[in-house]
Amino acid sequence: MRSDLPSDPAEETIGEAAYRRIRADIVFGRLLPGQKLGLDRMRETYGASVSTLRELLSRLASEGLIIAEGQRGFEVAPVSAEDFREVTELRLLLESHAMAASFAAGGLDWEGEVVAAHHKLAALEQRLLAGQPAEVETWKRYDWEFHRALIAACGSRLLLQSHAAMYDRYLRYQMVAVVFRGEAAASEHRRLLDSALARDSAAGRAILAEHLDACVRHVLEQNALAPFDPGSRNDASGRSARGAGRSARGDGEAGGHAAEPRAAPPVRGFPVVPRPARSLAAPVPDDHPRRRRREG
Repeated sequence: MRSDLPSDPAEETIGEAAYRRIRADIVFGRLLPGQKLGLDRMRETYGASVSTLRELLSRLASEGLIIAEGQRGFEVAPVSAEDFREVTELRLLLESHAMAASFAAGGLDWEGEVVAAHHKLAALEQRLLAGQPAEVETWKRYDWEFHRALIAACGSRLLLQSHAAMYDRYLRYQMVAVVFRGEAAASEHRRLLDSALARDSAAGRAILAEHLDACVRHVLEQNALAPFDPGSRNDASGRSARGAGRSARGDGEAGGHAAEPRAAPPVRGFPVVPRPARSLAAPVPDDHPRRRRREG
């Protein structure tokens, strides 16, 4: 079986670290949809050789996060309303199935982990609702930890792995759009907690579907993907995640050419504490649609 990383141990360590950084920069929106990935610049940013970077980008292409263009090189996968619906539909399918198994099998320790994860998420959501600063990545990490805790007792490592991969693709859309639905989202999380403690998987799955559908509608109604996918403008059109049933086209484009990541964007309507830039952050190119949207 072909290895995803180089066989040399030293290079493998460097490669794995670079893989994690590049993947995180894509998922958290620091590398923007459609952004060209120049290997020479990436070598400086991530500290890996060009040959290692080619293997890593091919690996990320197999995960749907990178587009390999043959002789033209690599770019971050585009976003589109169509793909967002399909990603959401698949996340709903996987998470609903895992939720039913987890609610049935989870013990007292599982309940404690669910309550603890919700406590952290709810506390940060209350800070956002009160207009207090918060880090976007911390907020989304707590969201992930809560949803993961809900399904952690499902008993299937493969199901959890598949869900994690799809969650990251869903998270990338949230980080590009960076919208917080306020009390509605916080309320849905509380109801998910209640359904877990009551072991009511039917209610939990219905609340999850409502939760994800509302996020898709909100993002599309806000035209949050429009700078990257003009076809998504005013494209909410009442089509929920459950009714998507379409193939992903990935036809959005963005004009960025830098191969360096940018800082995490702010949550719309809520103050955010900037994350320390370190060596990862770089300004968005002047002609990039995301900069035009924020300055417009």
